[in-house]
Order: sequence, then C-alpha cells, then structure tokens
Amino acid sequence: MYSDHTAPYDQGLLDVGDGNHVHWEVSGNPEGRAALVVHGGPGSGSSPRSRRFFDPEAYRLVLFDQRGCGRSTPHASDPAADMGVNTTAHLVADMERLREHLGIDRWLLYGGSWGSTLILAYAEAYPERVTEIVIAAVTTTRRSETAWLYEGVGRFFPEAHERFRAGAGHAEDLVGAYAALLEHPDRAVRERAAADWCAWEDAVLSLEGQGTPYTDRVDDTRLGFVRICAHYFAHGAWLEEGALIRDAHRLAGIPGVLIHGRLDMGGPLGTAWELSRAWPDAELHVVETAGHLGGKETGELILAALDRFATGIPPARGAGAEQAEG
Repeated sequence: MYSDHTAPYDQGLLDVGDGNHVHWEVSGNPEGRAALVVHGGPGSGSSPRSRRFFDPEAYRLVLFDQRGCGRSTPHASDPAADMGVNTTAHLVADMERLREHLGIDRWLLYGGSWGSTLILAYAEAYPERVTEIVIAAVTTTRRSETAWLYEGVGRFFPEAHERFRAGAGHAEDLVGAYAALLEHPDRAVRERAAADWCAWEDAVLSLEGQGTPYTDRVDDTRLGFVRICAHYFAHGAWLEEGALIRDAHRLAGIPGVLIHGRLDMGGPLGTAWELSRAWPDAELHVVETAGHLGGKETGELILAALDRFATGIPPARGAGAEQAEG
C-alpha cells in the first residue's frame, strides 16, 4: 500500500449548475496517468484512504465529492438543498465537466458499491474517455438489488429488520417511506430515521467484523448520507432496470478488473458475475473470505490491478469470471 497522507497539490469547487458546487482535489504526479476515484454511498463523500492504492509517482489522482456530500455544496443535510437536481444523470454530467475542467483527455476509474454503478453509467455514456476500470463490490443499483438489501436479506437478520421496518411505520415501500422521513421538516424526525437506516446497514454488514461504519457517521454527515441514499434508491437511481448490464457492450475495449467478496450479504456475487459475462474485457476475482467491505485480500487485488495499469499492462483478454482468491 502507498501513503494516504499525500497532500493534494490542487483543489477547488467546480460550479456544475443548479446552484451546486462540487469539491475536487488532485494529488500525485501532475504528469502521471489520470485516475478518478468514484466514492460510494451514494452520499459517502471522498476519503483520502483511497489514495493508498495509487502509486503517487505514477498517477495523477483525482478525488471528488458527489453532489450534496463531503465538501460539495449545498450539503444534503440542509433541508433547503434541492434533491430534484441530484440524480445519476446529474452526477455523470458532473464527472464529465470535471474532466474537461482539469484538462484530462482520458482517465482510469476506480470505485466500489454505489461508486461502481456511477462508474458504469459514466463509462457507458463516455467510453472514449475511459482507459481502464477497477471496481470492488460490484453493484448496478437495479431495483431488484435494492429490494434484496432492504427487504430480502432481512430473513438473515429478522430482529434488526423488524426494527428497520418499525422505523418506517411498517410501510409497504420501506425505502420510499424513509425517503419521505428524510424530507420531514422536523430535524428530530430526520435524525431518528437516519439512525434507524444506518443501524440496518450495519446489521447487514455485522458478520464481517468491521464495526459499525454506518452508525459511526454523525450529525450532518449522517443526515446527508441517508437522505441521498434513500432518494436514489427510492427512484431506482433513475436507471432502466438492468440497463447497465444490458449496455455493457459499450465497454468493449476497456480493460476492467472486478473484485467481489463471496460473503457479501448486501450485494450478492450474482451482479458481478452477470457483468463479467456481459463485458468480455473484464476479469472477475472472487474473494472467498470477504464481504462487502473487503479485507486484506481485496486490498491486495485492488493494489495489484492499479499497479499493473500504471505500467499500461492490461489484464489477459477474456480472463473471465472463474478467478478466485482468498
């Protein structure tokens, strides 16, 4: 791993329209291979920890905070922030505007979880702007995937799921109900809903033994995060069901590395498998002992992929989906 303490040599707020300003920063080698980190959530914000996978001598590394989170403004915790201009299409357009602003011709994309959905949406819209893709914890935010995360997997955690359902008044549409609660004028109501949402997310990850990363979010960070999540998931991320896998043929010629834990309870392996079948230039690594948050083996695979791409060496074409690690 590389250091995550490398200070950015440039940063700013990019006016992306609709009253929104997206925070970005660049670190590493100004003459290096351009790479963009696409954070998860949606609404998690960027993290300097992602720098540890990138050789600072080889990469010109760009981090940015998607609309409504991190250091971007306005923050989604502010009830006045207009969520109507915070959609997948807006984020894809923001990424392309950022690329143009930084004078980058083509760049590598790295991310995971929700970040993988946004990576795929951008790459399928602008394949000519993408050199390589590295994804850990593959999702495409299909409604079927969201239904599993907030309903189906509840059969493994019935006590926690009952509490999650109670927090939404046992509504039939749990995600929609939470999205409505996060728009409530009473901050106490919004805070309670955000806490209940994060408790459920942590329950799904509880077998991974990595603490309570969602509940650990506090105050405005938690409010903004859950408001964005519920907003996106209640609308199916404004994507036609299955479109990202259906249109994976648009990624032809872009080398990709997909890394997924077999024990991922929140995002089962099937999505990564389907994507690898539809995208012949991608190789899938299944980490037998990892869940959604990954671990040592996952980190080593990410590092190896990014080091390899730093040298311009692509994966073996058609490596397929049978490679397993762990």
